[in-house]
Amino acid sequence: MEKVEQTAPELVSLYKKAAVSLGKRGLSGERAAVYLVLDRSGRMRRFYRDGTVQHLAEQVLGLAAHFDDDGVVPVVFFSTDIDGIAEVSLSGYSGRIAELNDAYGHMGRTNYAAAMEAVVEHYRGSGSTAPAFVVFQTDGGPSSRAAATEALCRAARMPLFWQFVGFGEDEFRFLRRMDELPVPSARVVDNAGFFAAGPEPRSIPDGELYDLLTAEFPEWLASARELGIVAR
Repeated sequence: MEKVEQTAPELVSLYKKAAVSLGKRGLSGERAAVYLVLDRSGRMRRFYRDGTVQHLAEQVLGLAAHFDDDGVVPVVFFSTDIDGIAEVSLSGYSGRIAELNDAYGHMGRTNYAAAMEAVVEHYRGSGSTAPAFVVFQTDGGPSSRAAATEALCRAARMPLFWQFVGFGEDEFRFLRRMDELPVPSARVVDNAGFFAAGPEPRSIPDGELYDLLTAEFPEWLASARELGIVAR
């Protein structure tokens, strides 16, 4: 709390609301490396322009300040491929998302698999022993459903939990199916959650958003620890 007050006082309210949700879920004191994955497909343009994606990054920082005390969240931007990998931090977040999005230029299609592989590679390279909580934002289905499904199932053997968040009008049928992939026939553990934030994601109160983000994480932690995927 003291660090947030000193470096990012505008995020104190988010930090407090995240604490309430974590307390409800029995996650107070848990440690996790937090990642943010952001869709840069063409339909996402308005969400970058109106500050919605920036707001999500700030909400994730408010959560990450509890899970990971370095105050830094790696951010993977993807479209047809990986557009860029950067960071947002308690000491550097204001206007950061728009700045990066503008620098990356063309907005392409929606390649989930490339984004997931980039997170896996970054996590392996980080040397972290903590589980990872990945907030994966998108506005529609992937360009290759088979590749995305394979990437999720393969990653189930790693200490990575994927929380998918849908922006926009899409029905997200693919993500709903992927969220329900059977265990253990398709993957060793249920390593993903999903919710649709709708066409106006910023209308969701911060406390409610944190409840949605953390809804399935405790169950995954328990299962992953039981299977030895996450250290006890």
